[in-house]
Amino acid sequence: MVTRRITIIDGHPDPDQLHYVHALADAYERGAREAGHEVRRIAVADLKLPLLRSARDFQSGKPGRVVRRCQDDLAWAQHWVILYPLWLGSMPAMLKGFFEQVARPGFAFSAARSGERARKLLAGRSAHVFVTMGMPAFFYRWYYRSHSLKSLERNILAFIGIAPVRSSMVGMVEGVSASARKKWLKRARALGASAA
Repeated sequence: MVTRRITIIDGHPDPDQLHYVHALADAYERGAREAGHEVRRIAVADLKLPLLRSARDFQSGKPGRVVRRCQDDLAWAQHWVILYPLWLGSMPAMLKGFFEQVARPGFAFSAARSGERARKLLAGRSAHVFVTMGMPAFFYRWYYRSHSLKSLERNILAFIGIAPVRSSMVGMVEGVSASARKKWLKRARALGASAA
């Protein structure tokens, strides 16, 4: 089996380990390490990142040490695993702020010149996104058309070259049975083992 370099982005803004997103990240990491993959992990809740407030800061501001370290972990990886809870129909603000900080011109994409398209500087990497939510996952897919997930896939990951992107949606996370939770953890561990 081919081993891969994996960076896990735990996007829950609350570091309390009782949150299921953290358990899914742990299970994925355990499966990956047991299979011999190399793993690095970014816990968004532990990062001290300011929010960007201007286009000038995004385009030409100098990333701080924490941002550069996260960029190193993302550049090193062949596969990204992104986990977050659905909050108000989207990813939590801290995770969005994280992507705004790390996916800057010069690192994630080249600034487009007149008549040219921006180049995707992180092409060649794949991703798997886990989204937990309080509603049934099928309802989120059908009624809301998975809009937060699609926005992440199209507007961030595809734009910087990450493909393919697979996803897993865990619905009714707060009211689901213990056995269902265990099944999801087992699935996450298996996905980690296969680096999928």
